[in-house]
Amino acid sequence: MKPSDLLLAATLAATVATTFPKVTGKNLDGKTFNLPGDFAAPVSLVFVAFDRKQQSDVDSWHPFATDLTSRFVHLKVYELPTLSKSYSFVRGFIDGGMRSGIPDPAVRAATITLYIDKKPFEDALGITTESAIVLLLVKPDGTILWRTAGRYDPAHKPDIDQYLALDK
Repeated sequence: MKPSDLLLAATLAATVATTFPKVTGKNLDGKTFNLPGDFAAPVSLVFVAFDRKQQSDVDSWHPFATDLTSRFVHLKVYELPTLSKSYSFVRGFIDGGMRSGIPDPAVRAATITLYIDKKPFEDALGITTESAIVLLLVKPDGTILWRTAGRYDPAHKPDIDQYLALDK
């Protein structure tokens, strides 16, 4: 992790939220999700991103997430691009652009765009900056089991197996 990511992780740890807030969004196929209840697995790895440029940070976690889902069949991965509700009037354009850039139907189905009042959402999750992505392990009841922020760094491989093994 970069020093700024370590600082962000420390900030997150100091303001740890234990419950994922209730929000509604639509996946790139147009299906409505009421989260966290509609997370379709006993445990979900959730990527919260705030800016299009952060997609490379999300992608940096892809091999790690693929390894996890191959070892823990009860785990599902979701991406939550999180935008201000003021952008909802151009939702079709934004979601259409994302949809056209994601050829994998499973990834499109698991990408749920949130057009929300971001401040209460971020406050509820203890997010103090949008400068880095946030990763959460979440149960459908909203319980947050684990969290981190920033790009994946193989030198600091997260030890989240313990949280997944408990919920098999």
